[in-house]
Amino acid sequence: MHIEIVRATPEQEPILANLLELYIHDFSEYVDLDIGPDGRFGYGGLSLYWSEPDRHALLVRVDGKLAGFVLVKRGPGATSAWAVWDMAEFFIIRRWRRRGVGTNIAHEVWRRFPGQWEVRVMQANPPARQFWTRTISGFIGKAVNPVRVEKGDECWWVFSFESTSDE
Repeated sequence: MHIEIVRATPEQEPILANLLELYIHDFSEYVDLDIGPDGRFGYGGLSLYWSEPDRHALLVRVDGKLAGFVLVKRGPGATSAWAVWDMAEFFIIRRWRRRGVGTNIAHEVWRRFPGQWEVRVMQANPPARQFWTRTISGFIGKAVNPVRVEKGDECWWVFSFESTSDE
């Protein structure tokens, strides 16, 4: 299995928008999300990933076929005011889940963007919490425990760790 991560170009924004629909649909199992009158969930701010320097849109391919995406941004963290890398959105299509693809992708992204990281997981999504606990622990080589953070009506588990480019 050949896994690759490529930076998405502005011309590929429609591809990411389509993949985001699948991603958001998956989330509708855990949170109340409504489809708009156009039959789409929509994702505001996607274009910012090509206009702001601290945002990065990445496409994932497995054996040359589109398999998901990663949106990374840098800014104030959920648990701090200083700038951290944030795994804003992370999606692997179901065909490639539970095969190590997501873990490999996450590890590569953390190596590409060294520094302090935060990964937020909705409290309502236990499978994601299990995935990130296992994936981050494997990356840093020790157990990691998230911190519970409440912001408004939302409750998150936040994992904090540091990445270096040579891990």
